[in-house]
Amino acid sequence: MLVCILLGSVTLLTSCNRSGNELKTLQQQVWKNPKDATGYMLLGQGYARSERYSEAKEAYKNALAINPKLDEANHALGAIAFNQKNYAESLQYFQKHLEHAPKDSLTLYDIGNAYMQLKEFDKAAKSYSEAIDNSESFTEAHYNLAICYLNTGQRAEAQAIYEWLLKKNNYLAVSLQKHFKKDQIR
Repeated sequence: MLVCILLGSVTLLTSCNRSGNELKTLQQQVWKNPKDATGYMLLGQGYARSERYSEAKEAYKNALAINPKLDEANHALGAIAFNQKNYAESLQYFQKHLEHAPKDSLTLYDIGNAYMQLKEFDKAAKSYSEAIDNSESFTEAHYNLAICYLNTGQRAEAQAIYEWLLKKNNYLAVSLQKHFKKDQIR
């Protein structure tokens, strides 16, 4: 038992050390090339993986300052704001990203998620529907759309999605079934 704990600790320390070394390397690359937007993007990704969100945010903003057309930085900033539960801010970044890629299903889905967290179910449903229009087999968007429908009293529409999910993704269908049961209790 003690051996397992020690091995687990060594693995954890090695992993932390590896990520610390990665960040130091990325920081050095940015210091050597302070006008390299890609370097800041990589540094932002490293910070985000380490859940150092304020530093990741700063790195992404630096990348945008160097190259305002580096649109993936807007999406990354939206993801950071979302992870920090700042949904209104995440919406701003996701919508800015959407200006450059208006049919990006993932961004439309992310916008839907932010609206859902803000309990703006009609707006969330619209975003999920647009994501589905651009990617019909996007099962997670269908699932979340059904949740929106349940929250806005549109059980028949949610039921139709449930039946579709039974054929496409049983895990999501079972999860959605639990939401139907909760909805009946209300």
